Amino acid sequence: MPSWSRKDERQYEHMKESALERGASEKRAKEIAARTVHKHRREERRMLNKRTQGTGNPNVALEERSRDELYNLAQELGIRPS
Repeated sequence: MPSWSRKDERQYEHMKESALERGASEKRAKEIAARTVHKHRREERRMLNKRTQGTGNPNVALEERSRDELYNLAQELGIRPS
């Protein structure tokens, strides 16, 4: 985990367990928990870098996503800039 506080780590574990109880896969539960913690960190202004804001809404066309969202998506997919 990135430099999260103990509170963030507890929240992550709680969210992950909750998602697993609702029937989510382990991978999906981890994603839900991480996104939730990151959202709260952004709202509390503890995560100010725009590049840490994720890959955007997967239901939105690539053409409508920001440069930073596309960059993060490319990193996630292992695509390196030329």
